[in-house]
Amino acid sequence: MPDAVVIGAGPNGLVAANLLADAGWTVEVLEEQEEPGGAVRSDRGVHADYVSDLCSSFYPLAAASPVLARLDLYEQGLVWSHAPRVLAHPLTDGRCAVLDRSAGDTAAALEAFGAGDGVAWQGLCGIWDRIGPDLLRALFTPFPPVRATARLAARLRAAGGLRLARQLLLPVRRLGDEEFQGEAGRLLLAGNALHADLAPEAAGSGGFGWLMSMLAQSYGFPVPAGGAQELTWALVRRLQRRGGVLRCGERVVGIVVRAGRAVAVRTAIGETVPARRAVLADVSVPALYGRLIDPHELPGRLLADLRRFQWDFATFKVDWALGGPVPWAAEAAHTAGTVHLADGMDELTRFAAQIAMGQVPDRPFALFGQMTTADPTRSPPGTESAWAYTHVPHRVRGDAAERGGITGAWDRGEQEAMADRVEAQVERFAPGFRARIKARRILAPPTLEALDANLHGGAVNGGTTAVHQQLFFRPLPGLGRPETPVEGLYLASAGAHPGGGVHGAPGANAARAALRRAPGSLLHRTQRALGRGAPLRAGTWP
Repeated sequence: MPDAVVIGAGPNGLVAANLLADAGWTVEVLEEQEEPGGAVRSDRGVHADYVSDLCSSFYPLAAASPVLARLDLYEQGLVWSHAPRVLAHPLTDGRCAVLDRSAGDTAAALEAFGAGDGVAWQGLCGIWDRIGPDLLRALFTPFPPVRATARLAARLRAAGGLRLARQLLLPVRRLGDEEFQGEAGRLLLAGNALHADLAPEAAGSGGFGWLMSMLAQSYGFPVPAGGAQELTWALVRRLQRRGGVLRCGERVVGIVVRAGRAVAVRTAIGETVPARRAVLADVSVPALYGRLIDPHELPGRLLADLRRFQWDFATFKVDWALGGPVPWAAEAAHTAGTVHLADGMDELTRFAAQIAMGQVPDRPFALFGQMTTADPTRSPPGTESAWAYTHVPHRVRGDAAERGGITGAWDRGEQEAMADRVEAQVERFAPGFRARIKARRILAPPTLEALDANLHGGAVNGGTTAVHQQLFFRPLPGLGRPETPVEGLYLASAGAHPGGGVHGAPGANAARAALRRAPGSLLHRTQRALGRGAPLRAGTWP
């Protein structure tokens, strides 16, 4: 009997399993798919000569994560690769905002868009230099991060106190207006905010856009050399060398609870896999509380709150094998790993507003990845392995395109029509792009969910990044920690604090909670002695 069963072999599940194995626990990981990785996988499914990442590709949070740093994955063969430039945001008039690893180079480029914008950018970088390390510690620490927050509060006071807090809570449009004269700095912040589901007018989008921009400045947007799967294989190799067991093709359909404690899981083939000390679930919040646990084991208030859980935007992705480099009209875009495609701030707002109204955008904001530019091993010399993703509503009420006709059924015809629309958006900034396509693959929202059940409709962040579902509100009010109302059961997915992105913090937080509260631990013995060891019931839910 293993000490712990981990449901799901995505990055969070694998991080949790590694930390438990480091502590001497026996661990068994059950993964529904035939290969591990969740949203961190790659293949040659577009073209035999091209490596394509199935879901995620660029990993600034992984590079910044103290959780992953402590795992020493370079010992397992993981190598990071960078494009010459981090990020570009071209405009149809040929101008281009550029974010480089050098703050000075970024500032110099922004100065061409507006007098003083370079100094403004250096000012934002200076704030990061003062509070960035403590902010990251707070983000990657279980909630509430008492020590990290105390240090961060002291740094915030020194860096401007309430004025700085206000600045980070601003909508990104307002933050850009206050900081920059020209459009480039505003676009860098706003495009990065839309890596999540934060519209330019959303509260807190300024802080998130600033955070992603500063991560890009400090760590770049690195990729695993050889494909995203290399990050997964490094985690798997590390786990197996410590005695952990990974079983793929094993779908968990239920969690066995006895006397208020999780003691086993049931698989689709009828096997019961016992867990001596803990069950850790790298699954979505609705799946855990709405399907895997008998509702009678959960407080009624939790089930009521679950109905208010909000997903982040649905995602539509296209992969390409290109016979040559992307013919960007803006020269600076050629050397960037990531390219944002929207013709100005108003087009970003228009895109987000159409999604809010349930419309499929007519000019979709696209995040475009030039993978061979970032990692030359991805395709033959002189070619490009590329992708773009955009967002669409979960419930489609209409199509913003004139005579568009996309309903959200996502049959083959609608998938092809949406892929053509994404390509038309790329073509606006790179005339001749379509002529270089050798092959393409379409990953519509249902396809992404079939690849990883956690990606509901292609929602890649485990739930909205909006402020009403963060910190002690994530995933639900009163559930700001990995512990659940069922003793010995821990949420280890991006649905838990601090949320989406490949950084391993939800898995690490769940593993630490399991180690701290396991039967026989000091905390467990103390709680039992004080009569506080029982799980929360319906009458005591906050």
